[in-house]
Amino acid sequence: MYVVGLTGGIATGKSTVSSILREKGVPIVDADVIARRVVEPGSKGLKKIVAFFGDQVLLPDGSLDRKKLGSVIFNDDVKRRKLNGILHPAIRRTMLWEVVKYWLKGNKYCVLDVPLLIEGPLWKLVAQVAVVHCPEDVQLERLMKRDGSTREEASSRLSSQLSITEKVKYADIAIDNSGSREDLKNQVDVFVNGLRKSAGWSWSLSWLVPPFGILSAVCILSLRALQRQFGSQPKSKVA
Repeated sequence: MYVVGLTGGIATGKSTVSSILREKGVPIVDADVIARRVVEPGSKGLKKIVAFFGDQVLLPDGSLDRKKLGSVIFNDDVKRRKLNGILHPAIRRTMLWEVVKYWLKGNKYCVLDVPLLIEGPLWKLVAQVAVVHCPEDVQLERLMKRDGSTREEASSRLSSQLSITEKVKYADIAIDNSGSREDLKNQVDVFVNGLRKSAGWSWSLSWLVPPFGILSAVCILSLRALQRQFGSQPKSKVA
């Protein structure tokens, strides 16, 4: 199975691209959805969080009080690392299982929708990285309009994360969302066609003969690792 990681920055339009992909029937593994699932009431993730942070991070109905938890880990690197140590492995395991389920259903490819794909290790474990981007001034204006925030507030939020300019450096596929929605849809069409071509004919052999699929995945990831190490990865602009 051919797996591509999709990411972007705040207000660059990653979620819009993900929605268009869903409309076209592309299998999506959404990290945000999974992140909420692994801390649902009764989940192992929530139990571990409560065991460390206490009942103060729970709402009266037993669900996670995200705002309270956020205030607890604010400016506390030790607690933040502890929380990440609980959540990230659970999220990655669930994402892997979702990929496996798509493979068992006979899908040729799938897309991992991960906001922090570049910041974590997952970008190294996908065949290609697709980044949805736009000029930083456009990103700032969109964020201000979307959240009703001031320029200073929006600028502060953007500066707290890896810039979209830096993220694009990791891209094998760059999707420019500075134009119209129609232009964006056309780029997504090109992206989907590329997925189909990249999956090729070998997906059926990988599905029928699992050892071949595993070997194929190892070869693809090894090649990509070498390309990235020596700075020879191809960066394509979807147009």
